[in-house]
Amino acid sequence: MTQLVDRRTQARPVPDIVTELPGPKARAHIAFDEAVTSPSLPRAYPIVPVRGDGLMVEDIDGNRFLDFAAGIAVNSTGHSHEDVVGAITRQARDLLHFSASDFYLPIYAHAAALLDRISPMKGRTRVFFGNSGAEVVEAALKLARHHTGRQNVIAFLGAFHGRTYGAVSLTGSKAKYHAGFGPLLPGVYHVPYGSAGLDELEGRVFKRLMPAREFAAVFVEPIQGEGGYVVPDDDFLPRLRRICDEHGILLVADEVQTGAGRTGKMWAVDHWGVEPDILLTAKGIASGMPIAGMIAKAELMTWTAGAHGSTYGGNPLACAALIETVRLLETELVENAAVRGEQARAGLRALAERFPAIIKDVRGKGLMIGIGLDSPASADAVTMACFQRGLLILEAGEDAVRMSPALIVSADEIDTGVRLFGEAVAEVDAAR
Repeated sequence: MTQLVDRRTQARPVPDIVTELPGPKARAHIAFDEAVTSPSLPRAYPIVPVRGDGLMVEDIDGNRFLDFAAGIAVNSTGHSHEDVVGAITRQARDLLHFSASDFYLPIYAHAAALLDRISPMKGRTRVFFGNSGAEVVEAALKLARHHTGRQNVIAFLGAFHGRTYGAVSLTGSKAKYHAGFGPLLPGVYHVPYGSAGLDELEGRVFKRLMPAREFAAVFVEPIQGEGGYVVPDDDFLPRLRRICDEHGILLVADEVQTGAGRTGKMWAVDHWGVEPDILLTAKGIASGMPIAGMIAKAELMTWTAGAHGSTYGGNPLACAALIETVRLLETELVENAAVRGEQARAGLRALAERFPAIIKDVRGKGLMIGIGLDSPASADAVTMACFQRGLLILEAGEDAVRMSPALIVSADEIDTGVRLFGEAVAEVDAAR
């Protein structure tokens, strides 16, 4: 059996659990945290991280975990990649902050030009930077309404687009995100995800509820994230593109989780050859630094100065991280995501054959991997059993778990993660 070691110190195996979980320091910190932070924060399990290196995360008690969650698919180059840290450090010495919303910050334009070059759109694009995925969802919503002069938008059940008011109005993954916050943004219509939802869109929504000419945009995750890492049927996105073209509706691809190489291509839409009008990126595009980009076809940018802005969006440090991250993605990491993703799914499918009562489905593309289980209770139990073994994964959807390791993940790390996951499933199976 391969023994993984810390990439930096080469001194200890990964994972390496040296206390009960959570440990004594973790329990003390959790008590402190829960006294001073908002109870709205949805903590997945009791880990208190203090240091990371590659796919290793060390907690406050010195326990080391193999991270197959990557900060919710954010740390695309792993924790504290030396090249990304170096780029941030060099930029911090020169200029820590200067608002690009009001001044001509050079690195902002260079980062925008880079996203234009790697975008899936054939023509020229222009870029707006925010700090988070939700912020660029809001920007796209405003731009779509402004450019088209239309008010209504379409989103999909199971979608997660964020928690700010416009973004949460588009979100259709969990009712609790809406509970107590109404009225939400008007003019948002939800249909099921996939080709059946497009049948409903054309057969019910356009004919009985609102004519197509009244819709500004469709917001879609090419592969649903929090909804369960759901991969649509192959005709879904091409058909959605045709519907949008027919009715003058803008197609907005929310690639906050699916983009930046996560699925084994730079953008998930590349798997289907679909060109959106607007593409949204965040999470892994800057290896953990807070930046998000709205990439829109240049002809859509008809709004004028002051229509939208951001004090910190596209700040110098985040732009430096983005530029270095994209260099690493293009050098080798997107290809590695494709290869390691196939390796992981092959191992997980073998586990599904061993535990058919629990594992019902293995799906995904690249290192965006969903494992459908037999029940929500199993998803919770398997997640916690993985945590106890030092493997970090997350739940997704009602009855699934997700694996989204950093794109630098090695073959040995994939094997170890699959083995630990198998042990966790075996424990849950034996407890029945």
